[in-house]
Amino acid sequence: MRRIQVVGAGVRRLYERVATRFESTVAAAERRYTPLGRFRPGPFAGWQFLWQPAALGLVAMSLILAGGSFTNSPFKLDMAGTWFFGEPSASPTGTPSVTKFLVAIVLTYGGLVLLMRVWLRLAEVMKIHPGAPMRPLWIMLILWSLPMLIAPPMFSRDVFSYAAQGEMTSYHISPYLYGPFTLGSSPYVNPVDPLWGNAPAPYGPLFLFLDGAITRLSGHHEVVTVLGLRLLEVAAVAVIGVGLTMLARGLGRDPGEAFVLGALNPLVLLTLIGGAHNDAAMTALLVVGVAMAVRRRPWWALAFCAAATAVKAPAAVGLAFVAWMWPGIGPRIRDRVVPALKSAAVLAVTLVVSSWMAGFGFGWVRNLLSNGTVRSWAAPATAVGMALGNTLHAVGLHAISVRSVLSLTRLSGLLIAGAFCVWLLWRGPQRGWVRSLAVALLLVVELGPVVQPWYLAWGLVLLAASYRGREHFWLLMLSITGPFIGLPGGRQLLAGLVHGNPLLLAVAVAVLGGVLVVPMGRWTQWSWASSPEEAALPEPAPVASTSP
Repeated sequence: MRRIQVVGAGVRRLYERVATRFESTVAAAERRYTPLGRFRPGPFAGWQFLWQPAALGLVAMSLILAGGSFTNSPFKLDMAGTWFFGEPSASPTGTPSVTKFLVAIVLTYGGLVLLMRVWLRLAEVMKIHPGAPMRPLWIMLILWSLPMLIAPPMFSRDVFSYAAQGEMTSYHISPYLYGPFTLGSSPYVNPVDPLWGNAPAPYGPLFLFLDGAITRLSGHHEVVTVLGLRLLEVAAVAVIGVGLTMLARGLGRDPGEAFVLGALNPLVLLTLIGGAHNDAAMTALLVVGVAMAVRRRPWWALAFCAAATAVKAPAAVGLAFVAWMWPGIGPRIRDRVVPALKSAAVLAVTLVVSSWMAGFGFGWVRNLLSNGTVRSWAAPATAVGMALGNTLHAVGLHAISVRSVLSLTRLSGLLIAGAFCVWLLWRGPQRGWVRSLAVALLLVVELGPVVQPWYLAWGLVLLAASYRGREHFWLLMLSITGPFIGLPGGRQLLAGLVHGNPLLLAVAVAVLGGVLVVPMGRWTQWSWASSPEEAALPEPAPVASTSP
């Protein structure tokens, strides 16, 4: 045991050394090569400047909307009848415009880069200067969300699978037994990714009930169903904002900073609203449940966390943490048995009721690993498996299939994630249990078989109100790199710039270069410490003393 502790301490020291050097390199590059370095930090002059990042963020989101509205934009499904505008006709004539294609890519990437710059600077201002008024931040959330509410489903086709499953539910066809292709020649089927066409749904019964209700309310109109699902996720993001404000205040943290880091997070806006992913509903219920636990309302906390689990199963990790912390910090394991049984009872009742409402039983449990068919290099466990399998084939060991190696590495990743979750649960009272829960959810994603950008929102939203130390840096890093995971268009952009006409090249360079270097206003000076006292701000107060 002592040897393991020594090795762990050595790994920790190495991590601290590498991470510190990486942080300092990023900060030095930002000061030297961006307009931020032109401003000398001055005394903070109040919050009247908030209209500027609000307007800049709206411009950024509008650029993304414009880039996704071209007929042949690679950031959305280019199929007739899947949205209200920007789609090809049912009988297209001629060849697609290469110029429009590349302009769509330039506008979208330009908007993404500008959004990241604005949000990063705003997040740093909030960290150094707490106490921002909430009303302007809510207005900012509305402004930044509007373009994504109007835009066609972007960066993912999952919402079309949701819509098809809602159509199945409305006709009492079990999505837990059959895939969307069971609908036959239905308009709901055409946009579904063939990868999921015959895959049963892994989503909880509460989501299927809501999904089917939206389909019925839409009059079985496929585009209106998709719009209804997006409105559901918009409402969920608003609930995330409310829940983060409650959670931050319960933990003694600044609600404005938590709101900016969580609700205004580019990953949340682009993937949960732009992609209309049901992870928004799960995260909203989870963050409200955790906030209720921090405010010592355990039954409400269990109810919300159980409802989140009935949307997507990973929320059960949050339920486990709430149950563990119910008696407080001091009690022994035997004193935690009764709260655990109460939590299990609440979860069971929630799942039984929601399963009765949906009408399809518990078939979703056996479908939880259905996305394992996806092979993504973004998931470490899958990347190691594919690399190892390909290496074995390269040296002549063809008897060992890549599928077998993948099964082993993915199982290992899940076991490691489970071990870390148990350790974080055990150490929760000392580390701060909300912060430990956030890290546990991130580890479940990173060590799982598939890493999707919207999965990261589970833990990042909770970490926004509970981070400590260097976790702030990694929260920012994951939030600005996550939306680019699997994002299409990069190769086409480079090819177009190399082989395109000079005018197209000039426009692309002007847009992308402009959003990288153009000054955003003097308000950005307040994202740097203006005095040694600000540079040495104390850590946020520990949250370990708070219990459900």
